[in-house]
Amino acid sequence: MRTARRRIRRGMTIVELALAMSLGVAIAAVLMILVNQQLTFIRIFNVQSFLMEEAPLVSMHVGRIAGKADRFRLHASVADALAGRNPRLGSSPVLFMTFQQPDGTSRSSILSFETVNNVRQLNYYLVPAGASPTLGTPQWSVTRKARDVRFSVVEGVLRITLEGINGEEITYSGTMQL
Repeated sequence: MRTARRRIRRGMTIVELALAMSLGVAIAAVLMILVNQQLTFIRIFNVQSFLMEEAPLVSMHVGRIAGKADRFRLHASVADALAGRNPRLGSSPVLFMTFQQPDGTSRSSILSFETVNNVRQLNYYLVPAGASPTLGTPQWSVTRKARDVRFSVVEGVLRITLEGINGEEITYSGTMQL
């Protein structure tokens, strides 16, 4: 009598091994595509972060300040603004504003985009009263994340153009509040 011997298999056949490896490679390829897509999204988000986060805050602060001013002038430099010479209508880095106080006096302030200690920043200065005022350190810095900030007047409307670190640009317009 013949006895049937069953052979016990240990391991996998070549077909099973090839199938398992193909499935592993396909899953790895899909994961690499997802990781690459996520990294691309993060890069795009970082490029646009100035426009989405910083620019609206700058617009809100500058809009509130400039909107309350009774008068404003644009200048090429802080020295020109303090001396009251060479006012401009075109693209300027300095905005000189005058505010009427409740007691009838007026107070002035300056928004100036300048480089301080190798950092470009939009600074707010309160101009001290006096015959020949000199500015000290800024009261506060509105932003340090802009590559360029320009003020201009177009058809009587004050405009501020902000340029981000990656070259993105946005322009805000506002009028005086009465």
